[in-house]
Amino acid sequence: MSALFEPLKLRSLELQHRGWVSPMCQYSCDAEAAPGVPHDWHLMHLGSFAAGGAALILTEAAAVNHEGMISPRDAGLYNDAQAEAWQRITSFVHRHGAADAKIGVQLAHAGRKASTYWPFSGKHGSVPESDGGWTTAGPSASAFDGYAEPAVMSEEQITGVISDFAAAAVRAVEAGFDTVEIHGAHGYLLHQFQSPLINTRTDAWGGDEAGRNRLMLAVVDAVRAVIPDSMPLLLRISASDWADGGVDLAASVRLAQEAAQHGVDLVDVSSGGAVAHQQIKAGPGYQTGFSAAIRRDAGVPTGTVGLLTSAGQAEHAIATGQADGVFIARAALRDPHWWLRAAFELGHDIKWAPQYERAVPRRTF
Repeated sequence: MSALFEPLKLRSLELQHRGWVSPMCQYSCDAEAAPGVPHDWHLMHLGSFAAGGAALILTEAAAVNHEGMISPRDAGLYNDAQAEAWQRITSFVHRHGAADAKIGVQLAHAGRKASTYWPFSGKHGSVPESDGGWTTAGPSASAFDGYAEPAVMSEEQITGVISDFAAAAVRAVEAGFDTVEIHGAHGYLLHQFQSPLINTRTDAWGGDEAGRNRLMLAVVDAVRAVIPDSMPLLLRISASDWADGGVDLAASVRLAQEAAQHGVDLVDVSSGGAVAHQQIKAGPGYQTGFSAAIRRDAGVPTGTVGLLTSAGQAEHAIATGQADGVFIARAALRDPHWWLRAAFELGHDIKWAPQYERAVPRRTF
């Protein structure tokens, strides 16, 4: 039996195996006609992974309000039009998933890294209001390298964001998502509050580690309160800022322990993104150690991600107890049927979509 293809149950959500799709921003919504509304591209993009055998698919970051969008072309889940469009996608994934695919939405707010140009725009940095951008906000007035300086968030804005996460979670349930992931990583708003490199507040939302973690945990509480008890809640974190004085693994273990006590069922472990001067030593499996330590020391299930491209690498991560699931990103863009191929390579029989069954490879060994 392949460890990667063993089932996993989180609350009442039954996943056929541990090979999953990581959130990947597409920057493809129509910023003028239908801001934040996913469309045929998103249906094709996410649906291809369902047909390709993924057991769990996470959407790109869906902003909980307009100001929280990474770019004007990002997806959202803060109005009914967006929720209706997402429901079309969840229905497709449920209907056509080769491995009884499940789909979750990643809820996010970009904070000081909002209102930026999308990668293939030919431009860089913050989008000015004259080009469809807006004033950003964050825990402190410091800007990310090359971006506009954010406004310091007021108490009212902070509590408003918490409410926006909860409202988006309600829409996620109504849109047919099987799980919700809170984006607390990659230098976006919740991570900005967590990182001492960014958060210089002296009120209840800053200061010591408990103060800097307060917003992350408040959002967890708000979302957990409005989704069904049977639905698992995921939290993505950056386990290290890869910079002196920033978030480190020990702090992330403590955060994961608290998050689990607040109702998080799996921690999706990534790293980096808080500051531009980060020093990341990247390579195959370079983040699995973070996942392994959090899984072991915090006692919470984890997912791992980052330059895991082969079936053998993913299998090793699960078989050696470094994670409970492996999130695939760029490798899935190169091969949307990654999981069908991985199953064959690992000697596991996986269900194929009936339209593709004529292509099932036959074993000769």
